[in-house]
Amino acid sequence: MKLTYEEIVDRFEELYEAYPDVSEPKYKKLIDKMKIEGKTSLFINFDDIIEFDFNLSEQILDNPEFVLPGATDALKKVFGAEPDKRMTARLFNLPSTQRVDVKDIRAVNINKFIQVEGVVRRTTEVKPEIIEAVFKCDRCGELITVVQDNPYFKSPVTCTSPACGRNGPFTLMKMHSTFVDWQTIKIQEKPEKLRGGQLPRAIDCIIRDEIVDTAQAGNVVNVVGILKTVQETLGKGGAKKTTFNKLLEVNSIEIKEKDIQDLEISEEDEEKILELASDPKICENITNSIAPSIYGNEHVKYAVALQLFSSEARLLHDGTRIRGDSHILLVGDPGVAKSQILKYMNTVAPRSIYTSGKGTSAAGLTAAVIRDETSGTFALEAGALVIADNGIACIDEIDKMSSDDRSSIHEAMEQQTISIAKAGIIATLNARASILAAANPKRGRFDSYKPLGEQIDLLPTLLSRFDLIFILTDKPKEAEDKKIAEHILKLHSDEEDAIIPLLETEMIRKYAIYSKKTIQEISLTEEAKNRLLEFYVSIRKKGEEKNTPIPITARQLESLIRLSESRARMRLSDKVMVEDVEDIIQLYMKSIEEVGKDPETGEIDIDMIMTGRSKSQRDKITIIMDIISNLDKKNNNDGALTSDVYEEARAENISDSFTRKIIDELKQKGDVYEPRPDRLKLTLL
Repeated sequence: MKLTYEEIVDRFEELYEAYPDVSEPKYKKLIDKMKIEGKTSLFINFDDIIEFDFNLSEQILDNPEFVLPGATDALKKVFGAEPDKRMTARLFNLPSTQRVDVKDIRAVNINKFIQVEGVVRRTTEVKPEIIEAVFKCDRCGELITVVQDNPYFKSPVTCTSPACGRNGPFTLMKMHSTFVDWQTIKIQEKPEKLRGGQLPRAIDCIIRDEIVDTAQAGNVVNVVGILKTVQETLGKGGAKKTTFNKLLEVNSIEIKEKDIQDLEISEEDEEKILELASDPKICENITNSIAPSIYGNEHVKYAVALQLFSSEARLLHDGTRIRGDSHILLVGDPGVAKSQILKYMNTVAPRSIYTSGKGTSAAGLTAAVIRDETSGTFALEAGALVIADNGIACIDEIDKMSSDDRSSIHEAMEQQTISIAKAGIIATLNARASILAAANPKRGRFDSYKPLGEQIDLLPTLLSRFDLIFILTDKPKEAEDKKIAEHILKLHSDEEDAIIPLLETEMIRKYAIYSKKTIQEISLTEEAKNRLLEFYVSIRKKGEEKNTPIPITARQLESLIRLSESRARMRLSDKVMVEDVEDIIQLYMKSIEEVGKDPETGEIDIDMIMTGRSKSQRDKITIIMDIISNLDKKNNNDGALTSDVYEEARAENISDSFTRKIIDELKQKGDVYEPRPDRLKLTLL
């Protein structure tokens, strides 16, 4: 039965004053709280309206523009507000029938009440919007009020005074007009809902009054509002087209913090997950189910599986935040399935973004300041790392990005924020994402006799932020090649023994989400702490001797703790056991031996990653600089002959190629200069 406007107001008054019980009125208490706090918005759970009056709830969904003003008028009555006071009844938690994905919004939703979930891609500045414009007739002084009920500004046609009745001129009286706060945001589909290379869809939303500036770029939000349309035109002021742009007039907005955990886990799924977790080999089973189409590389699969579960960030008493997400870099020859691993993780991770090399810019990764078409002002638009917040960002061909673009992710990797100061916009966005990156060596193939820093076009400042770095090489080995070929052929066969993983991709996703839901606080047992302490101190001890490299730093200890906590979470345990630590130490040593081993001395040197040079190389540079200085003094400060420098360097077992390379680098940095041809001199500091 269709209710009249007066009946709608009466029903809402009754809801506010008597739900769920006259002695315990839920919304009357909230209205009293609004008075104390000076608020003008009342948030109503739609489930309460359904329970209170099902007919009323149906009418809201069907004809919101008619019903919602009645809810607001009832609120003013119960509040005791003046009729002209601006107040709003805001509804949230609409039924599932009204929850629509951005890509599924259609013509049938026009003028209907819907709920949309998505990531805030862009926000504009808050502006005053005129809703009641008061004009003064310049001829007779009559004041005329014009309600602004569409996007285009309306002026009076004629003066309303019977004595005048002329068509202007009119002056807008801003002092007497009514303004409200106005803002637009653009909402894009959540990345986890995009499967199979779909383009993300977006919708513009208009927000007014108290709820402006609630969300910022990168937030995951639930928006409830009325779907409106605006007719398109051919260029500025051109002819009107038959097509319309969609616009959502927002009634309420809710920021979701733990969106990654929102996937519903059924009781059957939970039973299956607990059964899987009870298996002592659960970590091995998950690892073997990662990227089943790829043969071997178990240690890499294990590392990315740990990244999928991650650890919890820690907020210390002094306000310092220690990240819980791990970053992994895969470096290797072409054709070793680096991209395949990244693509698989993009599929299996509950929330992920995939991007690649030259198609990626600093603004695309972090955030961009662009001119908004709706308002004409500059707006902040979130990039891939912001959208991947609380998920995994897969960056393929990271070495193909320009060095300026790559440097933009330094802050995101350690502090897990993106700071922007452009075009008058100064903001900090969350980018709490794990980064899984892949890169190729500079010269196409990896050379095991040269240090990593010389073979990959990444700065040491970026390399040092990765928790694990793996070298993937493609060396011909008959036995290994045969196994790989058999594995690939099996993938292409329709036989019964085709490759079937122990755990399906969807089950791994659900398992990861369930683990993050249930295991929030992870702590180290005393035995685990002692083992980490023992390992750290024992390996650092090697660096105490004179002229020996530093094998590990505190940054690597934090990586070990993060990875150990991830393994505990993989077992659905909130306690890190000594077995977890032992397993992670083995994985870490495999990574550091591949990456941090000095090919000249055979010793582990963390400076290979932290600075890009081993200690043995730094010692040689010091020797070359000393040779230049001593020869310069012998020549009465006339500079060292280049040929003499090479000769003395050879006597110190330093090759001519290395000497030439270091001299060129020192010249570029300005540490060495040529006072005249074939002479070298150190720059005086």
